[in-house]
Amino acid sequence: IVDGGDRICDVPGFGPSDVLSQPFEITQTVGKYDTHATCSGGGLAGQAGAIRHGITRALMEIDIAHRPALKSAGMVTRDSRSKARKKYGQRSARARFQYSKR
Repeated sequence: IVDGGDRICDVPGFGPSDVLSQPFEITQTVGKYDTHATCSGGGLAGQAGAIRHGITRALMEIDIAHRPALKSAGMVTRDSRSKARKKYGQRSARARFQYSKR
């Protein structure tokens, strides 16, 4: 459920809540646990990835035997990319002010 509404999370490029169910499918625990997550910031895909990472960490905390399967699927590593800061003398992080010859 997204934004407190009645719709299931649709992440672009994936089926409904497919990204969120990956840790459960890998560990064969589909339907065994209920989840409730709150996210802020970023877009739908980034939030889905963050929730997936949280679910992965929770499953490892419940049973450490899940770690090898989750690690081989690449679920344990956090996506550490963040927004680049705005530099002085530029319009934004990467965009420059328009060059004027005269």
